[in-house]
Amino acid sequence: MIIGVGIDVAEIDRFEAALERTPELAHRLFIEDELILPSGERRGIASLAARFAAKEALAKALGAPSGLRWTDAEVYVEDSGQPRLRVQGTVEARAAELGVRSWHVSLSHDAGVASAVVIAEG
Repeated sequence: MIIGVGIDVAEIDRFEAALERTPELAHRLFIEDELILPSGERRGIASLAARFAAKEALAKALGAPSGLRWTDAEVYVEDSGQPRLRVQGTVEARAAELGVRSWHVSLSHDAGVASAVVIAEG
């Protein structure tokens, strides 16, 4: 059963400008594994913008309650290339409240826009 659906878009240039203007913002939004690729290189801005859109979409799928911590949701990609969500803390608590047992995530970026869809399933 679908419990919630969220969608969000992020203008990549605008997101990049926000990170440049407020350098500590990246660490308020993402955990270290989201910022750095397995190779040790910094993740590209389009990919980060898509992850930010996924976190916004996740909040919407949960009913956009106040008090969710950005770093309590991690967007990662399996070896197969499929994006996934790992939740803990405030996000996990809200998901449990609603009976969420699994997540479906889709990420995209093209033409200067990053987008994400998140489906919460019970």
